[in-house]
Amino acid sequence: MYFWVMQHFIHHSEENYLKTLFKLENRQEKKVNNVALSKALNLNPATVLEMVRKMSERTLVKVQTDKTIELTEKGKKKALQIIRRHRLWEAFLVDKLNYKWNEVHDLAEQLEHIESDDLVKRLEIFLGFPLVDPHGDPIPDENGKMKKIKTQALSEAPLKKKLTIIALGNSSDEFLKYLNKMDLAIGNTLMISAIEDFDKSVTVLHKKKSFTLSKEVALNLLVAV
Repeated sequence: MYFWVMQHFIHHSEENYLKTLFKLENRQEKKVNNVALSKALNLNPATVLEMVRKMSERTLVKVQTDKTIELTEKGKKKALQIIRRHRLWEAFLVDKLNYKWNEVHDLAEQLEHIESDDLVKRLEIFLGFPLVDPHGDPIPDENGKMKKIKTQALSEAPLKKKLTIIALGNSSDEFLKYLNKMDLAIGNTLMISAIEDFDKSVTVLHKKKSFTLSKEVALNLLVAV
């Protein structure tokens, strides 16, 4: 029983590493090293180093001479499968079970570890082949391909133009709760009426109301190009 529990824990942990590495690489970080990975996972660097060593032995990652950690093709394929499951479960929880978008991440973190290609395929069909999750992140297809979505931060968008929110740069629980309070969601349209020179805060018109968003919020609201 103890051995099974440990194997179960290691399996989940490995999948979390792969998913996190993929996201860091996808953000085009200059270097994903042990320090960056430790920070992203909120784990002790020594713990991360040992797991990376084991993953390297399984040819899921490659450690370069400068200590940069990179996913191999095998590792990338597995990471995309995990991300696919996670985002499909998030879509299911919001669209079919009426969870709020800030309530689904932790649940999807648990469900993503269910390894059943048949279940995932049935889930995708049941949802009608969604292209994005509730936060606007693209869902990989069964071959690991994702629709490329061109976006720009609201802070960089032009004034007096109708803009549609299609993704988020931050999907933390705190940020999603803030957006709920401001009545902002994926698919909403708004217009920038002014940008403050002093702090780059953005005044927007949304649902016939005018209000100001901080620079940090405007950076993390991604609109269609």
